[in-house]
Amino acid sequence: MSSKIIKSIYRNNKKRLLATVAVTFATVPTTGTLALAPPLDEQLEEIVVSGAFEGRKLGETILGATVMRKEEILRQLDGSIGETLRRQPGMSSTFFGPGASRPIIRGLGGDRIRVLDAGIGSIDASSTSPDHAVAVEPALAERIEILRGTAMLMYGSSAAGGVVNVFDGRIATAVPEGGVDGGVRYGHSTVNHGNEVTGAITANIGSVGDANIVFHGDAMYRKTDDYKIPGFAESEAFRALEEEEHDEHEEDEEHDDHDDHEEHEDEEVFGIAENSATESKGGSAGLSFIFDNGFFGFNVRKMDSTYGVPGGHEHHHDEEHDEDEDHDDHEDEHDDEAVTIDLDQIRYDLHGEFNGDFGWFKKAKIRFGYADYKHTELEGDEIGTVFSNEGWEGRLDLIEKGGERWNGATGIQIKRRDFSAIGEEAFVPPTVSTQYGLYSVKDFSAGAWQFEAGARYEHTKYTIEDVTSEQDGRSFDGISLSAGAGYDISDAAFVGLSLFRTERAPSTEELFSNGPHLATGAYELGDATLGLETALGLEATFNYATGPFSFVLNGFYTSYDDFIYEVATGDEEDELPVFAFRVSDVALYGFEAKAELHAGTYKTSAFGEIDLHLDAQADLVRAELKNIAGNDNLPRIPPMSALFGVEARAELFDLRTELEYSAKQKRVTANELPTEDYMLWNAYLTVRPFDNKNLSFEVRGSNLGNVDARQHTSFLKDLVPLPGRNVKISFQATF
Repeated sequence: MSSKIIKSIYRNNKKRLLATVAVTFATVPTTGTLALAPPLDEQLEEIVVSGAFEGRKLGETILGATVMRKEEILRQLDGSIGETLRRQPGMSSTFFGPGASRPIIRGLGGDRIRVLDAGIGSIDASSTSPDHAVAVEPALAERIEILRGTAMLMYGSSAAGGVVNVFDGRIATAVPEGGVDGGVRYGHSTVNHGNEVTGAITANIGSVGDANIVFHGDAMYRKTDDYKIPGFAESEAFRALEEEEHDEHEEDEEHDDHDDHEEHEDEEVFGIAENSATESKGGSAGLSFIFDNGFFGFNVRKMDSTYGVPGGHEHHHDEEHDEDEDHDDHEDEHDDEAVTIDLDQIRYDLHGEFNGDFGWFKKAKIRFGYADYKHTELEGDEIGTVFSNEGWEGRLDLIEKGGERWNGATGIQIKRRDFSAIGEEAFVPPTVSTQYGLYSVKDFSAGAWQFEAGARYEHTKYTIEDVTSEQDGRSFDGISLSAGAGYDISDAAFVGLSLFRTERAPSTEELFSNGPHLATGAYELGDATLGLETALGLEATFNYATGPFSFVLNGFYTSYDDFIYEVATGDEEDELPVFAFRVSDVALYGFEAKAELHAGTYKTSAFGEIDLHLDAQADLVRAELKNIAGNDNLPRIPPMSALFGVEARAELFDLRTELEYSAKQKRVTANELPTEDYMLWNAYLTVRPFDNKNLSFEVRGSNLGNVDARQHTSFLKDLVPLPGRNVKISFQATF
């Protein structure tokens, strides 16, 4: 193992962490009260809005999917979209700090997972690098849908591994019941002394002709301190590696290391994730016109955040042995500067749906989004690197009239991205990306059988706008196909099987990277000759729900040709290890399972009827390089995980306790440390003490055992653990 490469990955991480918040932050649901998630059998009846087939229930979807309602989102809310979803089956996160956490689905992340805002991309820089935050706020979500496995037919190359679609209700699709709804919410967390307040309102403010005019507005403010951790910031394995290197240096130079060793121990960061404080504010406003046959609306949203970058602590006890003294003094002075991020985004969205007679079609769905995104990295008062992403995306989906036994949809998607990085970390040249895709899907039913098929053509073009660059840009044309069959075994059971072949265009970073990327401590080299990444996959699903018992099982196997991944070459450039994008054939396989049992209804004199529910889930993913002698592991693949929960539901309260387990990950690459297993204890209590059930109090305890837990999928797993024990108290009032 090359310890120098491992240390370098973490040494400079403080340069570019987009840590938006270290505390769970909850907004106000416009309807309903805080509650636990609905039973699994009810979840299977949910309509999957993000799917290609309109009106398809979750329990009839061949592709593995999850629908999270508002109450479950609030319960799992953890500051970023990645951390909010990481307890779902098959999910993990990049966790590059408490806010810059992007979802990982079945071990895949980056440009293979699309995070959508009501069907349109987040239009940010989050897929560029794991240290970039997603510009979608889960605290504003009314509903989140997760599609596991390829969703390329509808959403393009960047959805080759799956989709997370966040619906926040900023554009009203119906007139609120009673003409107005909304609410306020306040919360306080102990892990970082965080305070938060949010408010939202949706109101029918008038009419024009046959259309009702509905206004929506929301606002939020939050402020947090550095978050607490159970022990040392660095992992035991990483500290042992540092000690080993230190001792080797001292032996080579024939020095006595006793005094230096004591100094090193004193420098260890303990009990706090330094420089993780945040302050954020934002809001949106918009109007919708609701017709008898549809709606059309627009919204403007503004986000403004300033936050520190944690994990910047350093040990300099042995640096003089690695480099000359003058350079070390400069580097030490440079590293002592606290790095903060100033992020701004303004976004404009249009959304409309119309039912009618459009020839071959019965419904048209129109979505368009434009965003101007910029974040500036500050070292003290000095500006480091400025990342800018101006882009837009639009799509038109046409739902076919179909026939007695068949239905279908056809659509077009177009997007443009103008990305630039100016400053010392400009490792990718300014690039304009344009992409358009055409897709069509059909499904046919015959008794208990259900068949579906679809295809997508996609054109992707990259144009480099840097006249000094030696690259000329690239263009790609890809075709993706899928087919599947489902069978209703009985009223209670469904089984499905799907086969797909997809072609993904490489991303800008995979093609054109050429420079130091200090956030990951690497000099990154793209490969402008990369071609399409081809995947051939098989997915099976089974679900069963009857009486008190519900069960869902998904299994998958995908074989990749020319899978693109980043690997250390062993070379150095600008005193950083070189990481190059390479291709290899890869096999990816695994499963997700979830079960729930209604253990009975019990009558009590004090609380009335109490429903008791038990649930359990587990997931596993394996990723292997084919035709490779020796170590065939891919880096940062999540280990097996499981969750066990007990819930009690009554009119007065909801109570849940759960154990969250992550196994030890020993399947690592040559330049990767193993990650220890951990078990977290979480608990949730919601109380509705008044006759008005729209007033509620919540107490949430996370990691109550104050366990040192580290996410193997994170670049920072050996430098920054997950937050320690946290108790969050919230109050919510809705109307």
